Amino acid sequence: VQLQAFGGGLVQPGGSLGLSCTASGTIPRMNTMGWYRQAPGKQRELIAGATTGGSTNYADSVKGRFIISRGGAVNTVYLQLNSLRPEDTAVYYCFVRISGIPYWGQGTEVTVSS
Repeated sequence: VQLQAFGGGLVQPGGSLGLSCTASGTIPRMNTMGWYRQAPGKQRELIAGATTGGSTNYADSVKGRFIISRGGAVNTVYLQLNSLRPEDTAVYYCFVRISGIPYWGQGTEVTVSS
């Protein structure tokens, strides 16, 4: 299983950015995909997850600002980042969990700065 994330970049505080991630390989119809992030000098943080069944969950730090979606696809996940803050600066990693085993992509960098 391989994952590739797209959409990182530089954005001003208060701005928005969209991330996408596609998994390739043998992906079962029922799975969970989502996003972690790791800020400089900090531990990796789970920020959002979504199942193919439609369930979603968010970390408190992003709830109400970020939106995760699957777009009806088995192997794709999106993350809309709104009302961005400097503390959202991090490398964002997508994952797919299959039978309890997580698979990771290489990450895409998001920088929030004026």
